[in-house]
Amino acid sequence: MLKLPHISQCEELRRTIERDYTSLCEKQPIGRLLFRQYCDTRPELKRCIEFMDAVVRCVLLTPTLGHQEHGVMGGGGGGVISVLDGLIVRDYLSGVPFSSFQESMYFSRFLQWKWLERQPVTKNTFRHYRVLGKGGFGEVCACQVRATGKMYACKKLEKKRVKKRKGEAMALNEKRILEKVNSSFVVSLAYAYETKDALCLVLTIMNGGDLKFHIYNMGNSGFDEQRAIFYAAEICCGLEDLHRERIVYRDLKPENILLDDRGHIRISDLGLAVQIPEGETIRGRVGTVGYMAPEVIQNESYTFSPDWWGLGCLIFEMIQGQSPFRKRKERVKREEVDRRVREDLEEYSDKFSEEAKDICRQLLAKDPKERLGCQGRGATEVKEHPIFRNINFKRLEANMLDPPFCPDPRAVYCKDVLDIEQFSTVKGVNLDPTDDDFYHKFVTGSVSIPWQNEMIEMECFKEINIYETDGKLCSDLDVNRPNPPPKRGFFYRLFRREASASAPPTVRGGGG
Repeated sequence: MLKLPHISQCEELRRTIERDYTSLCEKQPIGRLLFRQYCDTRPELKRCIEFMDAVVRCVLLTPTLGHQEHGVMGGGGGGVISVLDGLIVRDYLSGVPFSSFQESMYFSRFLQWKWLERQPVTKNTFRHYRVLGKGGFGEVCACQVRATGKMYACKKLEKKRVKKRKGEAMALNEKRILEKVNSSFVVSLAYAYETKDALCLVLTIMNGGDLKFHIYNMGNSGFDEQRAIFYAAEICCGLEDLHRERIVYRDLKPENILLDDRGHIRISDLGLAVQIPEGETIRGRVGTVGYMAPEVIQNESYTFSPDWWGLGCLIFEMIQGQSPFRKRKERVKREEVDRRVREDLEEYSDKFSEEAKDICRQLLAKDPKERLGCQGRGATEVKEHPIFRNINFKRLEANMLDPPFCPDPRAVYCKDVLDIEQFSTVKGVNLDPTDDDFYHKFVTGSVSIPWQNEMIEMECFKEINIYETDGKLCSDLDVNRPNPPPKRGFFYRLFRREASASAPPTVRGGGG
């Protein structure tokens, strides 16, 4: 099912593909691996790659490195490694070596993988399994890519239901935002395709359930503080990744935070997220009652402040076992909840340490100008709060910290499938050719970075990617090389952020 084309079929791609070092050799996982392999064939370039690996290892292994140390770290053998040196090496590689790479068989192989990535996606690409839950426009079920075996969650948007509720703009907005964001802390969109009756988003599968289930259905309500703080740190990283793309999420609540097999979290359901143009603000009274910030309720203009309010609500609920302005299952009118949000101060029990109270109070400041995260430095302000002193954000972003709770692979952390209500049949709606333009914009097939990660993770890249060299068939990539580099484009995030800084290069936990 996965077969690379003859290189002659890729000539159109060779002429039209964007030739950008950052995109090809840092952001795109297969491009990055092939460029590294090309560098391994030339001793002087191999040394450059090894040096950049050493810079990243030093960043990750230096727990207390701060701004004052100007990004200088002790290297092996008593030497000194600087992030500035890493920038210089990166700039060198993006010049003549990158040009030479584009003339090599390694770049031709990259074009073959890009051709395969762009092949049509249909329902036959997947096997479909049990229903996992219910979305706004249809069911969410488990599915598996036939060619690789990787499991995903398939969110089905019934075409008639979308049309009846005039949800085209909302559905297309969610799809485009998911496509734009590449974060370990936000669910990834891997494929978008259509069937006769539905539009389908194929997303990261999260088998560990949502935070609401864990807060309220796993013994006593709430978490111990350290577990709550770990989740808060990962959510902070997810919000930072969204805000970097100028996306405000606007619907932070426990049921939208999902756990994976290992116990890491991801932000899900980006239906209310919106991208804010540079230098502008937005209005919109959207969100969930009890979690909307005062400025949202009052229909004032805002940028990213509602997300930091939402984080405050979430930290409070994880520790207390109830949301700050509405008790569990309390029957109260929406207007009363909104009044509490605007006027009342939250009350803290003895479950909160002084630091936990302090971060909640700062995040739940009624005036967004006084709110933590809204005073000019975004996520960096939040990360510097004393409650996160034991969180190494560099290692957290590199997926190197173990979560405080690991889901049991034999358990099901959600409602029984029989408890999930069935959707009623949509009547009085007919699909016609006028809907095709919307479907065409929605159905774009594979999403580049998640698709390439899937090929590598499921070892399809290792199996298929072979060359004829000196008459011998040989494996293209030694995936078992010692000290493999971290995933998620860590080089790109580290070096690009340092390059854009006006101050002397420093190593920052999570950037900013």
